[in-house]
Parts: sequence; structure tokens; C-alpha cells
Amino acid sequence: PSFGARDLLGMAPREALPLLDVRVPEVYERLDGVSAADFLARVRFPEDARHLAFEVFSRSFFADPAELSAAELVLMFHIYFLGSSEGLLFDVPTEPYPRALWEPLAGYLEKLGARVCTGTGAEVVEPAPEGRKRVLTGDGAIEADAVVLALDAGGLRRLVAASPGLGDARWREGIGRLRTAPPFLVSRLWLREPVGAERPGFLGTSGFGGLDNVSVLERWEGEAARWAARTGGSVVELHAYAVDPAADRTAVAARLREQLARVYPETAGVASVDERHEWRADCPHFPVGSYADRPAVRTPDPAVMVAGDLVRTGLPVALMERAATSGFLASNALLSGWGLRGQTLWTVPVRGRSAVLRALVRAAGR
Repeated sequence: PSFGARDLLGMAPREALPLLDVRVPEVYERLDGVSAADFLARVRFPEDARHLAFEVFSRSFFADPAELSAAELVLMFHIYFLGSSEGLLFDVPTEPYPRALWEPLAGYLEKLGARVCTGTGAEVVEPAPEGRKRVLTGDGAIEADAVVLALDAGGLRRLVAASPGLGDARWREGIGRLRTAPPFLVSRLWLREPVGAERPGFLGTSGFGGLDNVSVLERWEGEAARWAARTGGSVVELHAYAVDPAADRTAVAARLREQLARVYPETAGVASVDERHEWRADCPHFPVGSYADRPAVRTPDPAVMVAGDLVRTGLPVALMERAATSGFLASNALLSGWGLRGQTLWTVPVRGRSAVLRALVRAAGR
């Protein structure tokens, strides 16, 4: 209902052609110098469709559309609409992540001989004898044949600045220009009464102030489901992305609660048994023209790789997918240097799926 035939006739078809044949990494060469907001204005997308299909994507990059590179927005369109027949699918664990994933994974690695050092900060990476690397931590030093820098943008900037032996001047300058996106808030509410039984487990929103999505956790998470069954209430999680750093944080959390009552009116006036509000600012920012500064997986040093959601991979992937994909690429690069086979990677197509649409784009010179 938000995108009818009349809306289609009102668009600028020539400006919309880049959506039909997204190629990686060419999309960055074509659109990294344009903001997502300017691109959508040129295409003349109807207002409702912009909210539905694009602002949700833009906000999921923790960025305002006026600052986000149009290349990232168009790439998301490709991944979820025209580049993949599967669309957008969430696969989530049935228990909290530490219990379902991180702790079992740590145990598995330890059985293989790995040491998992949580709560240990990496402060400096420096050369060691025979081409090895030494990582200085708050607890001492660790020597290794290779290092993967899987850090957020701020952490990577700080570590590289403190490690003069890492990389070359050009690489270090690019790392120094990496930016962090504005802060975001995750609020979890334990409500005394349930939300409506018809409510979905996850709902992306736009046009409700700072509220970007709502999760009803007892729909899939065992811990929340058991609490809800025991008390008759609901466990609801609210996300707000790209919050103004100068905003009053208590007021932001209160406004999210107000917007929840607009989206799910049955929650208005319902008391909370408990509330937790977590603020973070650790996501990469991809402003207009920033693609060239992003590090690739490989660095000037063959024993040092970079992984994370800020890395250039040459593949059509978004933030969480980019973090996982770059981790595989980093391990594959190291394994190949030791004569070992790595992991085969699967991806959505690296160009538009329709040969007819690709031909149309080429004929129009776009």
C-alpha cells in the first residue's frame, strides 16, 4: 500500500537505474560521493516507500541518511530485494547469546588448545623475532605467528596509534580517518502485562521519533518466555540508533517508552517490573566519500590482517555479515600463507540478477 502504480509513474526512472544493476565494488566508485538522502531525492521515491524501504536501512547503519554514503544504501537494496531471492531472514538463538553461542564456542576453542582471554585489553602490537608479532596487554605479552585486528573503529584507531610498527604511512593515515557512528540505545523492559498476542517478535519502525525497532523477546528467547509464562508479562526491547550525542539520555529512554505506546497501544500505562538501558557507540560510520579510507582485510604486513564490520571485502555484505565474512577472509589469507585450505564463502550475487535489467542499465549508460 505504500508503493502503488501511481507512485511508480512519479519516479525518475533514469536516476533509479543504479538500483537494478548493483556491482561490487563498482557501486562505491559510482555512488560513494553521494549521500543516501540526495540519492533518494533524485530518484523521487514516494515518501511512504522511503520510510519503509530505505530509512530503516539507513538507520540500521546507525547513521542519518543525509550523511550516509548512497553506495551503502543501494547495496542494502541489492542484498535484500533485487540481488537475493531469499530476502531478509533473521536467525536467532532460543536462549541468550552467552548461553547459546559465546560460552559453548569458547569451550570448543579451549578444547582445541586455544586460550580465550576475555576482559584483557590489547594495548600495543609490535614486531617480535623471526617475523612474529607481540601483543602487549594489561596482563603481559602474547607472541604469535600472526595477528587479526578484529576491532571497532575507535579501538583500531587507538591500537594503531600506539603501535608505530604496524603498517605503512598511507595505511596508518587511512585508519586514523575512520569514524565512529553516533551512539545508540538498547532498552529492555520487563512489563507487568503482555503485549498483544498478534504482535510479531520483531518490528522495524520508521516515523516514530527515535524508535527504530521493537522486539517482543518471549516470542523466541527461552529465558524471556519462561519469565513471561511465570508472571503473565512481556519482555520488550527497544532500539534507538544514531542518537544525538548531546541528547539527554534519560529523556531519550523516556521518549522510546512513549513511542512504544503509539506502536503497541496496549502497553500505554503498563508498569515495568524492571528496566535496563544500555548505551554504546562502537559502530563504524560510512559517510559520503569514506570508502577509500576503509581498510581491506590484508595490510602491508602479511602477518597482520583486519576483520570487522568496517572492512572492505569486495562482496555485497552489510554490517553483521561483513564482520563474519571479513573474519573468514582474514583466516583464509593466513591459512593460504601456511599452505592450508580455508573456508569456502557463499554470497548473494555480486551484480544484478536479471540479465534484462543489466542490459537496460548498460543501454542507458548508467
